[in-house]
Amino acid sequence: MYTPYHSKYYATQLTLKRPGNSIEKIASSLSGAKVDLNPHQIDAALFAFRSPLSNGVLLADEVGLGKTIEAAIVIAQYWAERKRRILLVAPASLRNQWLSELDEKFYIKSVILESKNYNQMKRAGCIRPFEIENKVVICSYHFAAKMADEIASVPWDLVVMDEAHRLRNVYKPSNIIGNTLKVALANRKKLLLTATPLQNSLMELYGLVSIIDEHVFGDVKTYRDMYINIDNEEIRNIFLRQRLQQFCQRTLRKQVTEYVRYTRRISILQKYAPTKEEELLYNKVSEYLLSPKLYALPASQRKLMTLILRKLLASSSFAISGTLQALMTRLRHMLDGYDAELNIDDYDVLPEMIDEWDDEKTDDFAKILNERREIAEELQKLTEYVELAQSIKFNAKGENLLLALQKGFEKSAELGAQRKAVIFTESKRTQDYLVNLLTNNGYDGQVIVLNGYNNDANSKRIYNEWLARHQGEDIISGSKQADMKAAIVEEFRDRASILVGTEAAAEGINLQFCSLVVNYDLPWNPQRIEQRIGRCHRYGQKNDVVVINFLNIANEADKLVYQLLDEKFRLFDGIFGASDEVLGSIESGIDFEKRIAEIYQTCRTGEEIQAAFDVIQRELEDQIQNNMAQARRALLENFDEEVVRRLKTCENAAKETLSLYERWLFSLVQSELHTDIELYPGEPRFYYNGSLADKGYYHLNWKKAEQLKDHFLRKEHPLAETVIRQALARELSYAKLTFDYKNSEHKITFFEEMKSKSGWLIADKLASEAFEIQEHLLLACVADDGTVMDEELAAKLFELPAKENIELAKAELTQELQDQRAKIKEEMLARIRRNDMEYFREECSKLDAWADDLKEGLEREIKLIDREISQLRKDERTAATLEQALELRRQIHALEKKRREKIRDLYKEQDRIDAKRDELQAKIERQLQGRSFIEELFVIRWVLE
Repeated sequence: MYTPYHSKYYATQLTLKRPGNSIEKIASSLSGAKVDLNPHQIDAALFAFRSPLSNGVLLADEVGLGKTIEAAIVIAQYWAERKRRILLVAPASLRNQWLSELDEKFYIKSVILESKNYNQMKRAGCIRPFEIENKVVICSYHFAAKMADEIASVPWDLVVMDEAHRLRNVYKPSNIIGNTLKVALANRKKLLLTATPLQNSLMELYGLVSIIDEHVFGDVKTYRDMYINIDNEEIRNIFLRQRLQQFCQRTLRKQVTEYVRYTRRISILQKYAPTKEEELLYNKVSEYLLSPKLYALPASQRKLMTLILRKLLASSSFAISGTLQALMTRLRHMLDGYDAELNIDDYDVLPEMIDEWDDEKTDDFAKILNERREIAEELQKLTEYVELAQSIKFNAKGENLLLALQKGFEKSAELGAQRKAVIFTESKRTQDYLVNLLTNNGYDGQVIVLNGYNNDANSKRIYNEWLARHQGEDIISGSKQADMKAAIVEEFRDRASILVGTEAAAEGINLQFCSLVVNYDLPWNPQRIEQRIGRCHRYGQKNDVVVINFLNIANEADKLVYQLLDEKFRLFDGIFGASDEVLGSIESGIDFEKRIAEIYQTCRTGEEIQAAFDVIQRELEDQIQNNMAQARRALLENFDEEVVRRLKTCENAAKETLSLYERWLFSLVQSELHTDIELYPGEPRFYYNGSLADKGYYHLNWKKAEQLKDHFLRKEHPLAETVIRQALARELSYAKLTFDYKNSEHKITFFEEMKSKSGWLIADKLASEAFEIQEHLLLACVADDGTVMDEELAAKLFELPAKENIELAKAELTQELQDQRAKIKEEMLARIRRNDMEYFREECSKLDAWADDLKEGLEREIKLIDREISQLRKDERTAATLEQALELRRQIHALEKKRREKIRDLYKEQDRIDAKRDELQAKIERQLQGRSFIEELFVIRWVLE
């Protein structure tokens, strides 16, 4: 009942390049995402596309509102438009999470570039590893800065910078990474993400905005004079807010409670005391780590390796035993005459930690080889420690885990949650110990593991069963690492009760079905802890989340670390966990971790430890409770009523657009594949039995597709791509179509009252090239009695089934139809020109304000000299001696000369600023001189029956 003309109409609607400020532009990306989208996320993505002249935006939603999803929508849209040179810079600990999110939720492949695989690619003959086709390139801030020259040479379509508050001090010359990346990525479209754009100083806003666009504010000194060294903060806030509003968008958690349900965090602290043997081992290894020189640890990684050894020492005797043996192996190799790499295979996030820790000076290995006696003595010590560690079979913390789990399960049951727990450890050897401990104490058959390898027999079994269960389904990505993770998560969700995971398990998985989190080993990095708990305490969690932590009551430093994380960072209790103010008070969790490690390494007595933690606490309090909170509200946060109204509008528009988009796709499939599909009544679902793609059931709703194990049909699915391509390529002659209106479920008053039930329709595609390429489908429709049908009514014809009666010879079109066609085209071009004019005015206003800032800065300098001259003249009049008067007169003459020079410079500089502004404006004007093209898609003679 559909015709090739329907197909062409639907396929065109699905593939039009829509205007950047319309929700229709991102409809394809929204409909093809496997995620429940909230209005604020759609609104944020639209903000990123609001102007084709923009160099980028800053999305600054509070923690927990899904900035990753907002950015992924933007990335997906660029991807759909074949703009696929995309760079994503993120903290090393978040790289895998980004890779998983893009792949699992948006079907976008990416690759993590780091030193190891970069060098491998180079050796394999890849000249430019950053220019990888059809993959988003993900790298850390450190690696991006290290490779800045190569990054600068790539014409990126989009650069996304996560946790961008790391760059907020870029205005300081000392911020080397920030300034390096700012230069390397200049003139690239950027999307900055941070919950904490403003923490300690208004200069941070200057820094972040300057990364996006250098032509927003004047220079640093002028910005300080205009917005910081002022008396009236209220007026300052009004003007600064106006300057920021086209670059920054921020939504608060309290503003979206209508759409996002939040549950609480409830903490349980399990205290324990180590055995005498465990304490002896701890003290001996701690003393070893304090040695001035350690041959087993590479000098370039001494601080990092010391931190890791301390963490493994606190994890379990099994963890430290294996790592000490690795140190012994390195020392033995030294005695044999060669420098072997230290292999710490127990800590699966070591590569990313190395990436973020700055290297230190490396020792001269040839010199070290002459110190054989010292190396042998260190080897003897380590042998003693290993023997002690191996003699310990009972770990007090492990035994306390059994008690803590019982408490946690009881609390979860009381809260109505499933009997499921995820246990995090920082050691793979501890993970093995915990699996055995739990299996032998009542949890046999209920425990599974997740780490960076999952090469144990049980994981392999789970993986193979998962592959068999999902054979032929879209859920299988083809990446073994990603599919293994998906298989383990599904096993945990559907069958197992306990998941024991290393740090790798905290990256890129969603465990909303689990509400008991156990930090068996507690990281010192608050951002890592938040990431762990956030696997369960996130959007979609229906229960309050219980968080269990362990505390060694015999260790003073451990107690103070826990107190800091609990009381200052507030990670374990409440509705939101760590707030953005708190997490934003530290530039980087790595830096905070280094501070803690330094205390363990340098403080010997309880008093020294307490004093060191007191210093950190005072610093945090100063940063968290400073007066920037008020400025942040005034500058970046909109009134609740305004946000509510905007989000409601966005929600309604998104629902309407996505519904229409889904109908177009479903109708196109029916039109093109009608002989090869069997429809499923009442749902956008069908069984496909053709040869263009995999046979089986297809569904247009991703949740239903997963539930029914159907293929999820989206525009980018091979089946959809094939039918779209097929429909667009078809040449259509004039034809008569009879539309079946009388059997339609939807009655339209206009159609009912029409005197003439037949006429002509022309479908044209208008393409306009100016600031952006945009396309519009124009429908000119006139009944035989001259009645003009507007485009909305003409579009409704294609919601009706029809039959193609006859192919017509080209006919002479009526004057009314030609006039309507010309009118619609001109109206659309006028609308495009109006929008372009708004973009132009906005950009010109920005450039004018930038130029005025610079000029005002120059004029301020002259006014300061005038004030100095005025004061000197007063001093001259009251001088006590002739000598004093003459000295003051010399100073006045010198300043008057300087003033004349400044005035000459002012005119030259004003001319230079105006020339720069005019150059930028001329560039915009050239873009405005775009062309427009019209393409006739088809002409039909229509009849309503």
